[in-house]
Amino acid sequence: MDEQYYEKLLNIKTSGEQKIAHESHHYNRYEPTSYSVLEILSKQYHFTTDDTIVDFGCGKGRFNLYINHFFDSTVTGIEMNPFFYKQAIDNKRDYLKKHKKKLNKINFLHCFAEKYNINPSDNKFYFFNPFSIQIFTKVIGNILLSVESYERTVDIILYYPSYDYIYFLENNTPFTLLNEIKIPYLYDTDPRNRFSVYRVDSTKQ
Repeated sequence: MDEQYYEKLLNIKTSGEQKIAHESHHYNRYEPTSYSVLEILSKQYHFTTDDTIVDFGCGKGRFNLYINHFFDSTVTGIEMNPFFYKQAIDNKRDYLKKHKKKLNKINFLHCFAEKYNINPSDNKFYFFNPFSIQIFTKVIGNILLSVESYERTVDIILYYPSYDYIYFLENNTPFTLLNEIKIPYLYDTDPRNRFSVYRVDSTKQ
């Protein structure tokens, strides 16, 4: 199914290339995860209504609204760019006009990722290379501090994973690789076209 099918289904506007960039080299340009790739993830990875998922560098909110629609998960999008944050808020409004929900399980916050206060209920974290390894290490550190304080199982979901992200997780954290989900039509030409899912379960330590 194409992009416009999902844009119409969700009643949102997240397509198109954006050249707006932050002045810092630590932040990467906006690029939404394609709907075809999200289809693959949702078929091979288990989301539930009890999940609380944080998308770092959420842009216009595509991932958040897609997951909320199909799994009724609680979703939080973190976006430091004021333009994209406003777009996410507008998309949430338009999405809820079409899809009535009993509970408001969609949140967008305008802040830097490393400043986000990890909620004890947050259990899955999504990254599509939104920022540098320096910021990534700070964010993972915040997640691990939260896991120490509130024991639970936590997953890190990386799409098109940075080699720096992977090296850090595997060599400097207790996270271990749970699963790799290859994008069938893209992986053969570029092995980074995959999801790498890492997990830590503090209840077993």
